[in-house]
Amino acid sequence: MRLTRFTDYSLRVLMYAAMAPAGRTTIADIAKAFGISQHHLTKVVHHLGRLGVLANTRGRNGGVGLARAAARINLGEVVRATEGTGHPAECTGADGDCPIAGTCRLEHVFGEAMTAFYAALDRYTLADLLVNKKALVAVLDRRPAPPAAAAAACR
Repeated sequence: MRLTRFTDYSLRVLMYAAMAPAGRTTIADIAKAFGISQHHLTKVVHHLGRLGVLANTRGRNGGVGLARAAARINLGEVVRATEGTGHPAECTGADGDCPIAGTCRLEHVFGEAMTAFYAALDRYTLADLLVNKKALVAVLDRRPAPPAAAAAACR
């Protein structure tokens, strides 16, 4: 099974938002970090906001941040919401036109595989992806912002 880019980008957005030094970031920052079109990310961010995992704020001081703790964002939930519960092959879907559908055991095997796939994802949260947060931040070349007091002293 191969996940769509939409799902890949959704997981990246969530990871980036969880690592944002001030707890908020922008679509522009995420796009720059991953080399992804802002247009694509706008759709992703909107979807994640409707899902209730991102808090999206418009305007001058707007941005995106996690709507709940990373430990409460289940990967299975996110992937189901971005991929849907579709079938991996034509024979397993409602529109399948395979001549041996219903006779062949492939539908059962794919169903079992999908159940196992989502069961594995259900065991993990966004927080589990961030156990190496320092290394991830270094790779993305994102340095935490200085504390407010230090920033004020630099002015």
